[in-house]
Amino acid sequence: MPPSETTPAARRIRSEKSRPSIFWLLAALLVPVMSLAARYEIEDGHKLPRTGAFVLAPNHYSEIDPVVMGVVSWRLGRLPRFLAKASLFRIPVAGWILRASGQIPVDRHGSKSHTAIRAAEELVEKGRMVVVYPEGSLTRDPDMWPMRGKTGAVRIALERGIPVIPAAHWGSQAIMARYSKKISIFPRKTVLVKIGDPVDLSAFRGKPLDTANLNAATTVVMEAITELLADLRDEPAPERRWNPAEHDQKETGRFES
Repeated sequence: MPPSETTPAARRIRSEKSRPSIFWLLAALLVPVMSLAARYEIEDGHKLPRTGAFVLAPNHYSEIDPVVMGVVSWRLGRLPRFLAKASLFRIPVAGWILRASGQIPVDRHGSKSHTAIRAAEELVEKGRMVVVYPEGSLTRDPDMWPMRGKTGAVRIALERGIPVIPAAHWGSQAIMARYSKKISIFPRKTVLVKIGDPVDLSAFRGKPLDTANLNAATTVVMEAITELLADLRDEPAPERRWNPAEHDQKETGRFES
């Protein structure tokens, strides 16, 4: 059950949002618009930890997903900090807001990618929530099911001994279609959100963080996210997760089934 408004947990929720910060400005600008665009039906919102560090791992299929999950996180009492594409930080005004609110630029090339992970871990040390999209980009699955994940989320969780909280949402594609830059405000949509239990990564804790273990742990996280999404969509997920590498190889004639 969600904490009572008079409990210590509830007071801590209020204190995180009550401290003056750039998030006040962001909430004032974005929450009214996003509330006008959609109503949010959040299932099991009490499973989002109200205090302490953790990685929130949602599915990703629309460019507006971070705004949607940012609004959801704000409503649930946490200040969202994302690993975001480095190119966004070069946009005037938007880049300043991203930096001022503690968002983390991700350049997927070489050592700069590791720098982003280290920056996320610094937030973890301060007890912050870090939002990491395990897919790394918009899913390329034709039906927008989660595709094969990347290892950043579980690496942070396993290195720092914190939980991964899976989440799924469905409906934001009606606000902004996949690959589109056009936002649809009217008519008002419905966005379904479901927060899951912490992913059980006990089988991987204390083991070497090599490629095999990180990939296996990521698979467990992606299964949890997919299960949540299947519940929201009320339909079965594909038996096999979309693997971009395999399909790229097929398109170039370099893949053999």
